[in-house]
Amino acid sequence: MLIGILQTGEAPEALRGQSGDYPTMFERLLAGHGFTFRTWRVIDMDFPEGPGAADGWLITGSRHGAYEDHPWIAPLEDFIRAVQAARVPMVGICFGHQIIAQALGGKVEKFPGGWAVGPQDYDFQGRKLTLNAWHQDQVTRAPQGARQVGSSPFCANAALAYGDTIWTVQPHPEFRDDFVKGLIETRGPGVVPAPQLAEAAARLGTPIDDLSMARDIAAFFTQARAAA
Repeated sequence: MLIGILQTGEAPEALRGQSGDYPTMFERLLAGHGFTFRTWRVIDMDFPEGPGAADGWLITGSRHGAYEDHPWIAPLEDFIRAVQAARVPMVGICFGHQIIAQALGGKVEKFPGGWAVGPQDYDFQGRKLTLNAWHQDQVTRAPQGARQVGSSPFCANAALAYGDTIWTVQPHPEFRDDFVKGLIETRGPGVVPAPQLAEAAARLGTPIDDLSMARDIAAFFTQARAAA
């Protein structure tokens, strides 16, 4: 099964040597589940020829806001709607979660409550999972027809499902602790309040459920493709 990765951002250059860029992180996360991968750098206006160019789609995180005026945002939203109409499985992570919601009629904005950084606890329909996060933007209004399938006290719409072909999550299962530590050091100062960075750094090392989430994503792709 070919997973098309739509790259919407880049990891900080200083961290890529150790952690790789975002597509590499997802290939590592989903290794062992029988997938192959191809990346389209939509951030550079490199788009697939259509929804059928891959068996499933994954939209990465980004430092950009879904509501910002970039030339690739509108074409990406068009592609998301085309993928939904074609019933090709699609997963969105962080920015991917947000841009899918926006493309389908939801609302994304900077959350007045501030940032989520480092290990965070989530409720996935009764399953308690801890995953790394790095975001201020949130889906503050889910699109009509979307189902809330994950939440936290800080982030009500932490995971959304659209029918049986789209599944999105706000946290970052692909982010390992060493990468979050690097973000705290390179992107955090002057952006995220210093006490929150210190608290996040202190929580690094908390066991995270990245492999459990990887199994969920893999099962979603496989089952959604079989049902399509």
